[in-house]
Amino acid sequence: MDNRRTALIGIIVEDELSVGRLNEILHEYREYIIGRMGIPYREKDMSIISIAIDAEQDVISALSGKLGALNGVSTKTIYSKK
Repeated sequence: MDNRRTALIGIIVEDELSVGRLNEILHEYREYIIGRMGIPYREKDMSIISIAIDAEQDVISALSGKLGALNGVSTKTIYSKK
C-alpha cells in the first residue's frame, strides 16, 4: 500500500550561516522534493523558502525536523488531505 503524502514545508531563514547546511539537507532528500521556491527578503535580512514534497510522513517529518533544528531556521509543514 502506498502511504506517501504530499506536503508543503514552509521555511524562514534568519541566520545566513545556516544556509549551507540547509542546502546540504535538502540535497539529501532530493529524491522526494517535487519543487522548491526561495524568496530573499532583503529588507528584513531573511529568506523564505517553500518545499513541495512527496514522501512517507516519517520522511517529511524528519526533513522538517532537521531543518527546524538549524540555528535561525523555522519550519512549518502542511499536508494534503489525499
